[in-house]
Amino acid sequence: IVGVWKPKGPTSHDIVDKIRRIAREKLVGHAGTLDPLASGVLVIAVGKKFTKLLSTEVQKEKEYIAEIKLGEESETDDAQGMKTEITFEKKPTLGEIDFAIKKFIGEIDQTPPIYSAIKLKGKPLYEYAREGKLPEIKSRKVFVKDIKVLGYEFPILKLQITTGPGVYIRSIARNLGTELKTGGYLYSLIRTRVGE
Repeated sequence: IVGVWKPKGPTSHDIVDKIRRIAREKLVGHAGTLDPLASGVLVIAVGKKFTKLLSTEVQKEKEYIAEIKLGEESETDDAQGMKTEITFEKKPTLGEIDFAIKKFIGEIDQTPPIYSAIKLKGKPLYEYAREGKLPEIKSRKVFVKDIKVLGYEFPILKLQITTGPGVYIRSIARNLGTELKTGGYLYSLIRTRVGE
């Protein structure tokens, strides 16, 4: 089991394919998908003995550096989607941001993005989205350990986010934008740590 630095661009599956060729091993898997626009630590397991252990790796704590762009919303909740400019009264202050962030720490209800790999009736949500269908997505309980502001110059808010398993940083970006009444989407993402 190794930590691989995934660059921005390829999918997590592309990295697995590349490692299959390098290792000359068919049984290669990964824990915790990173979107193509995200970079950072991707946990890879090579061989039957180690791919079996991936389910425990995916449950471990994760750490991210996220840039959120305020003032706009995106249909995919990230920089890839169609953007809509949001009319708002004033730019949020750092104090207002700190206050809003507190609502996203601890056990929270989170609705995954429609453009995600979560399966509904055996089909990934992004396939429904591409077909123009918007199924009802249930929120689920997830755990966010900590969120720290690393920098803020409107419209870009830079955060360090530490989470448990199953947290969508795109959903945090969207929900924080709603809370601040400016709209917001995930502009860039780096996963800096998975477990140890």
